[in-house]
Amino acid sequence: MVLLTVVFILIEKRKVAVPIREHAGKGALVGLIVGIAWIGLAAGVLLATHQLTIAGGNMVQLPWLWMLSAFVNVVMQELLVRGYIYQLLKTNCNLPVAIVVSTALFTLMHGGAFEAGLLPVANVVSMCLFTTALYEAEETLLAPIMAHAVWNMVGGVILGGVSLADDYPSLFNMTPSANALLSGGSCKIEGSVVILLLNVVLTLAFAIAARRDTTMRQAAQA
Repeated sequence: MVLLTVVFILIEKRKVAVPIREHAGKGALVGLIVGIAWIGLAAGVLLATHQLTIAGGNMVQLPWLWMLSAFVNVVMQELLVRGYIYQLLKTNCNLPVAIVVSTALFTLMHGGAFEAGLLPVANVVSMCLFTTALYEAEETLLAPIMAHAVWNMVGGVILGGVSLADDYPSLFNMTPSANALLSGGSCKIEGSVVILLLNVVLTLAFAIAARRDTTMRQAAQA
């Protein structure tokens, strides 16, 4: 990522910036709160309705290191997808092209979803659209980084209900019910239709917020 950052700066000669510093404090806080609410609602609904159940725990050595690893992994994904590629396409092409290409790339980076079926793929796509809308609303990459990181760290490393790389351990084990549409089946949280609905609602909410802020800025400049 350091090498990619250097190449990005040299090629673009600082014409295209990755937005991190501006609105950093507010964006990071909003991302953290949204991430907690996101995984909290998702896991809470599925556990409360017994679509997923906690089936024991595991002894995990150095859990903080796995948490850090999951966080760094998210930072790398976000820098590549919503940082460099998204910003290049948005600046040199337009917003729809940036959204389509970055969403396609993000989905391909989660290739395991294609083996699991249409619904897990739809959940990955809707997750990318939601985090893109969150970025546009907060205008800093820290917002989607924090939300995405909380989702992976809590859902994956702690609950064991979000699919990470095969070598990641989890503190708890989740068992899905026989209703794969609701429980997510082998994909657990990320394979449930509940998550698709939640992602769509969040996408619309932050897309509306981003559109409202853009309109207000344009009005102020007029």
